[in-house]
Amino acid sequence: MSVEDVAAFLRQHVIPVEAELDTGSSTAMRDLRDKARAEGLWALPLPADLGGGGLSLRDYFGLAEAEGSSDHGPAALGSASLLDVRMISTHGSRTVREHYLRPLVAGEISGSYAMTEPGVAGSAPTLTRTTAQRTTGGWAVTGRKWFTSGASAAAYVTVLTRTAPDELSLLMVPTSQPGFRVVRELPVLGAGGQFEIEFTAAHVPDDHLLGVPGDGLVIAATRLALGRTLRCMRWVGQAQRAFDLMCRRANDRHVHTGPLAGQQLVQRLVFDSLLVIRSARALVAQAADLVARGEDAKTEIGLAKVAAAGALQQVADAAIQVYGAEGLTADTPLPMLARLGRAARILDGPDELHVSATARRVLKQFQAEGEEERAPDQFVADRDTAR
Repeated sequence: MSVEDVAAFLRQHVIPVEAELDTGSSTAMRDLRDKARAEGLWALPLPADLGGGGLSLRDYFGLAEAEGSSDHGPAALGSASLLDVRMISTHGSRTVREHYLRPLVAGEISGSYAMTEPGVAGSAPTLTRTTAQRTTGGWAVTGRKWFTSGASAAAYVTVLTRTAPDELSLLMVPTSQPGFRVVRELPVLGAGGQFEIEFTAAHVPDDHLLGVPGDGLVIAATRLALGRTLRCMRWVGQAQRAFDLMCRRANDRHVHTGPLAGQQLVQRLVFDSLLVIRSARALVAQAADLVARGEDAKTEIGLAKVAAAGALQQVADAAIQVYGAEGLTADTPLPMLARLGRAARILDGPDELHVSATARRVLKQFQAEGEEERAPDQFVADRDTAR
């Protein structure tokens, strides 16, 4: 399996039908998944014993940028369920693992993940208002969430909920349960796929609790680390796609003085775009290496997230500028890439959150190192005072 195999599949099969996929066409997605299986590209990072390709995270990371050059790539190739499969495999009960894992890997069902709530800062999950009350044989979940991807078609929604005043947990709520309701779709800059959902004493069996009560934030943090890393890879892949379009346009479009590629201002756009793509790619690779090894990657992920989101927005905007008016139309994928780039600076935590958190972490480390360096001198001063 090579990067070129994945890239070729995206070019030949996924990208040509993006407009259909954007409308939610199940027929187009089903055809793509059949092709992916036929070409041996299905569910590459998912466990082989469940029907996946069995690639390690490290090996899959080498393919994720190419797969993510289209926002529909992960779903078409069966890797979109990676976060859920890993979460359920590690923290789910035996009943949950047996019920959900194989259908997830096969693409027969999908899940959704619900943390953000209306009226509550999405970057502050400790302020969660959704509650789960103990009932006979399970829990009754009550609350409202939004920006839940794919909730309308999901078999279950994993919900961050308050199981005690000072306790946050993750419960898998079957969407077939009474008390679950899709309130509305929330188009993001005109694109669908996000939903607001409501739980009204929705029953959740005991065995649908992930981990133990109070494990919610710990499990969520592990999921977010991998999820953010994957998003960064996809954003870099999409930025590269916009860059390629821009460079082809610069060479092909002629004005009265010759091709656009001969204009210094266009050359500057190309240079700046290449610079941010390669910088972001290097930062993402550094974060991915730590995530694959299971090490703390908070600082690296913060840097990568801001760099990759910024790169996608900047390069998509530059490509539109080189295309001119045509770049604003659906005749090119650039409006879609520009929309993704703008949303990327908010998704998975706004840039400001990552900038502040990363800077605080680094400064705290320097403070600790400074205190260690001063310790011997302080010891001498204390000793002299004692004399």
